[in-house]
Formats: sequence, C-alpha cells, structure tokens
Amino acid sequence: MIDRRRLLQASAALGVTSPVLSSFAALPASLPADQAAAHALNRLGFGPRPGDLAIIAQGPQTWIELQLQPQSLPLPAGLAARLGEERFVGGDPIAAVREFLTLVRDNRAVAAAAQPAQAAQDTPLGSYVRSHQLPAVESRLFRALESPRQLEEVMVDFWFNHFNVYQAKNFMRVLVGYYEHQAIRPFALGRFRDLLGATAHHPAMLYYLDNSSSVGPQAAARGRGLNENYARELMELHTLGVDGGYTQQDVTQLARMLTGWTYEPILPSAARFVRASMPARGSEMPGFWFNERLHDHGEKEWLGHRVAAQGQAEGEFALDVLARHPATARHIAFKLAQYFVSDRPPPALVDRLAGVFLAEDGQIVPVLRALFASDAFWAGGSVGAKFKTPYHYVLSVLRAGGYGVAAGGPVALHLAAEGMPLFGCQTPDGYKNTEAAWLSPDGLNKRLEFAAQVANGHVGRERLSGGLGAGELLSQLGPLVTQSTRNVVAQRLDDPAMAVALVLAGPGMMRR
Repeated sequence: MIDRRRLLQASAALGVTSPVLSSFAALPASLPADQAAAHALNRLGFGPRPGDLAIIAQGPQTWIELQLQPQSLPLPAGLAARLGEERFVGGDPIAAVREFLTLVRDNRAVAAAAQPAQAAQDTPLGSYVRSHQLPAVESRLFRALESPRQLEEVMVDFWFNHFNVYQAKNFMRVLVGYYEHQAIRPFALGRFRDLLGATAHHPAMLYYLDNSSSVGPQAAARGRGLNENYARELMELHTLGVDGGYTQQDVTQLARMLTGWTYEPILPSAARFVRASMPARGSEMPGFWFNERLHDHGEKEWLGHRVAAQGQAEGEFALDVLARHPATARHIAFKLAQYFVSDRPPPALVDRLAGVFLAEDGQIVPVLRALFASDAFWAGGSVGAKFKTPYHYVLSVLRAGGYGVAAGGPVALHLAAEGMPLFGCQTPDGYKNTEAAWLSPDGLNKRLEFAAQVANGHVGRERLSGGLGAGELLSQLGPLVTQSTRNVVAQRLDDPAMAVALVLAGPGMMRR
C-alpha cells in the first residue's frame, strides 16, 4: 500500500509539484501516428483506454469522423444496461418537483412534532433526492468512462458548463438530471439554436436564473416584478458574450420580452386549478409553460429591433436573433477553440470557426470538423498545452488503467474534494477549462492522492476492478508518459503500486 506522502516525495523527481508542470514540452509540428492518436483521444475524449492508442493510430482522422457521427457507434451492452437515466429522458420534471416539495413539507411536519430525528439520508426526502441525484451522476460518469462516443460526452460537459445550472438551489437537486438529458444531451452535436431553445424552455434554467418569477407590470405584486437575471446571462454568457455590443437597456428589454416564460405550477392545488385552462405549451419541453397573464404586453426596443406585443413569440424571436448574431458566432468559436486547442487560441482560428458557424446556421458538427482539420489543432505547440480539469484528470486516470467502477458516488465525492463537484458550480458561468483555474499546489496534491488510491485499487471505500501494472501502463500510454516519468518508474518497479501511481500522477497524465 502507498500513501500520498510517499507519492509526493517520489513525484518531486517528475516535477509534478513544481512550476515545471506548466512548461510541458511541446511535440514537433509533424506528429507521428501514435502521438496524433494520443492527442485526438485527449482532446476529443477523456484519454485512451487500454488498446485505444494502437487502434486509433492506424487512422486518427477516421476515428475523428466517427466521433462526429456518434449514432454510428453503438453503446456496449453492459453500459446500456447500467445507465440510470430512463426516468429523465421522457420524464416529467415538474412532477418530480411536486413530490420533492411534498416530502419537504412532511419532513418539516415531523421535525415540528419533535419526533425522533433521523439521519437526513434515511428520511423519505433524503432517499428521494438520492434516487434522482445518483442516477444523474452515474449516467454522466459511466458514459464518460465507457462510451465509445467520447466526443459526445466531451460536448455534453462543454455545453453543460456553457449553460450551467446549480443543483443545490432548492429543488434543483431533482431537476438537474432532467435538464442534462432533455436540454443538453440531445443537442450536444446539433444546431445551436435548438440547444439554446431547449435550455431557455427548461424548468431548471427558468428557476435557476429566476425567470420563472419575472412578471410584467400588470402582474407585479407581493414583491414580484421584472427579473433581469436570465436575460443578462442569456446575452453575456450564452450568446453574444460580455463584449457583444449590447447595453443595459437591451438587458431590460429582453427581460420584458421573456416575462411569462415559466413552468407548470408546482403546488398540487394550483396545478389542478390552472391545468384545465392552460393554453398549449408552445414548446415540446416537458414542464414549460408560457403564462400569458404574467407577460409584459408593451412594445419593446431591443438590439435595434422594434418588437410589437406577440406573447411568447417575442422570446422566440429573441432566441432566433441571438443564435444567428455574429457576436454569438465569435463567442462560441472562441470557447470551442479555447477548449480544444489552447487557453489563448489563435485569432485566425476563431475567425474561421465563427465564419463556419454563421455559414452553417449554427450547426456544431461543421464547426468542429473545421476545428479538428485546422493546423492550429495539430500544431506541436497545441499538444499537451491544456491542463486537465479535475473532471478530465479523474476520468483519464480510470480510463488509462481500464479500471471498472461499480458505483459513481465515490468518484463524485473525489471530484467535490478537488473543487469540481458534478453539477455543483454555483455561478452561471460554469467551470473554467484553463490552466489558471486549476493548476495549484493543493489541486496537485489532491491528484496525487487520487492516483495513490487508484494504484491501491480503490476510490474512497469503493473497490475498483481491473487495472494494469506499471509496465503495461507504460506500453499502453506510449507518448502520454514523459521520459522523466519512465526513468523514475524504472527505479520503483520493486514497489508495484508506487510504480503505477507514478505513471498516473506524471506530468503527461496531467495535461491533454
């Protein structure tokens, strides 16, 4: 058995705990086949599983094209059988919220009656929350670890952060699985306007950014009025970008256009009263409701457009304009280039991707195809230039060793310890993917601790299955292991667990 302290001492020889990590050596511009395969696996996915490098090195471009067509890659039968997402795909998020609030009320009644307290996880409320949170977490983790559709999983993570919601805000904890499976995952490689619309109509977004409580002047009462939170983030984060050319007046006008965009009533009594007279939803998103009575029916002036009173159509018009705006194209192009190429992507690449975005009406696959065919993507300076987020690092370690994970909870707890809990970013801008956000002494220590646990065959109290020895890892990971790591590991082969941990904690595994 090894512990973090011993690994810390041994890893000092690799430069893992020093600024040396940030100067990871660049590879030559003309990449050998194995380096090209490793680069593709690290950028379009969460790193190689055993055997991947040898197979993909035979044709990285063929593999990339398959990744752009994920439906052509069937899920393994074992993965399909264990995914806990069925309740989310076609489920009713508002029904889940109603049940959650009923259990909250019952829980409070028990406490008020001074009955013997139970541990939170043993109450019906705790069990209900867990029955929604854990399947959402495990569906994400199991797919990222085992699915051959690696780019799809990367894009789900990318877009969730772009359209972030925070699960710990009241009943969001039972909504987040519905949000990912109804508003993010189906559109991750589709058209941006469809993705934008799905998030704009989902109860999770409407509640998280308070649009569900934003009302027009005729409905303002009891402290309710116009709320600009969603309108602001819709332009600043989701579309135009902070420098996208809009004003505070545009924020206010867009907020007015979006009044009445809410979700079905969550109190059972109100639901029974309202449902009989509810108009058509105007959206296929489960739970969405345009409440005409809460809408501001006045004329608006927004981004140079005079917008007459049209009810829900005003908001749909705004989404159309924003999805096709040149500033949106540039904002999305920059974020994609930053994620897949470097923290400071070449301006020429951003311009090219923005042009493709506009020419292809926001279709994401053509933009990604242009990105993955670019010289900037394959440049030697791009290889290993990105420091992995905790999410990417943890997944890449487990994939590298071919480890089997029976439960997602312990992995999720470790991600939380590293400061990146799944669905746990409180601010609407989501988790960053830059080196400055994640490279720190404490963060590196947490990664060493994780590598030590995995090398010992567990994560937390959960035993892992499978795993490779150090020699097998060195062979399977090829160019992802630096020569300095190989030299140090060669001196530690008498301590098998330590040797494995050193490979998993090496500089080559920290970067992508």
